[in-house]
Amino acid sequence: MDSKNALDALAALSQETRLDAFRLLVRHEPDGLPAGEIARDLQVPANTLSTHLAILSRAGLVTSERHSRVIQYRADVDGLRALMLFLAKDCCQGRPELCEPLLAELTCC
Repeated sequence: MDSKNALDALAALSQETRLDAFRLLVRHEPDGLPAGEIARDLQVPANTLSTHLAILSRAGLVTSERHSRVIQYRADVDGLRALMLFLAKDCCQGRPELCEPLLAELTCC
């Protein structure tokens, strides 16, 4: 990931509804959620949510797949991983022990 991609992802996440939608999708990995369910959970009109999901998709943080009339959205885990690695790449000035608490927090249960 380069700086421009990171800035696009961070800009996409810097809005409350988009951040909430992304976090909701992360919680529902690997299955994702249909757009209607995301809109209901976040109490956001469908057309507004569609705009937010499109911004997250262009930023490389969300993917979608159409099943008949339903669009299923998923967090793009590879995009999230790339952003996190970009942010932490130069962490700790070559002293990995300083990053261990961060890595421990990120380890999935």
